[in-house]
Formats: sequence, C-alpha cells, structure tokens
Amino acid sequence: MSATPTAHLNFAGTARAALEFYAAAFSGSAIIRTYAEFGMPAELPGADRVVYGQVFGVDGFTVMAYDIPGADAPRLPGATHRENGTTVTDQSFFLALSGASLEEVQTWWDALAADATVVEPLAASAWSPGFGMLTDRFGVTWTFSVVAPHA
Repeated sequence: MSATPTAHLNFAGTARAALEFYAAAFSGSAIIRTYAEFGMPAELPGADRVVYGQVFGVDGFTVMAYDIPGADAPRLPGATHRENGTTVTDQSFFLALSGASLEEVQTWWDALAADATVVEPLAASAWSPGFGMLTDRFGVTWTFSVVAPHA
C-alpha cells in the first residue's frame, strides 16, 4: 500500500450531509458510521453523529470526514488534544494515512512523531487494529489507521 494522504474533514454535526454531497458530486459512494455503531449508547447526545465517513469517487477521488465529539463545546484556537476521552479540535481538516498492517503504519508514525504532540497513541480501536493521531512539529494533525475489512 502506498503512503498517499487523504484529506480528513472535521464537522460540527454536518458530516453526513457533506459526505452525501461529495459522493453525489464525484459520482461515488459514501461509507458512514455513527458513534452509536461503535458502542456509544444510542440515547446519549451525539450518538447519531458520524465517527467515520469516507467517500470513494469513480475517478479515484477520496475524502474522509467525521463530526468532532462535543463540537458544540468551546474549543481552544489552534489546538487538537484529548479531553475527557474525546478529541477536541478547531481545525477544519486532518491528513489521514491508512496502511495494510500495523508495522507499515508504525513506520510512518515513528517518522512523524519526532517532536510531535501525541493526541491519541497508536493502538487498537473499535474500528481498526491500529489507530492514532498526532500533531507534528509543524502543526499538521495526522491520523493513522490500519485498514480493517468492512463488515
């Protein structure tokens, strides 16, 4: 697998509409998963929001998106950090790298981690055998994922 970064767009409750719009605009399809689908109790606020979304266009277009947890809460300008178990950011996008194995993703993680701020350590998650997030020394936030087969 190649190391091709994908734009990962961050929304405050409108990720589903944006993903559906981009899928239509680029003649593609959207994969949309909610926080509830990954274990958040359905009765909690935000459980119906998008935790993972990706559009695949017919000509190779791809974009990822999600709804920032607690996006209605005040955020620090220019910051991406973990707070009460959720990622808090005011950035409108991240760059996402996906690999076929944890070893491949770990190599990229190690290379970008020098002088970085780790937002979420690279580890197994509900949706991936390996997921992590860091902000590199230049202020760019990256997400890393091991590609898991879709159910």
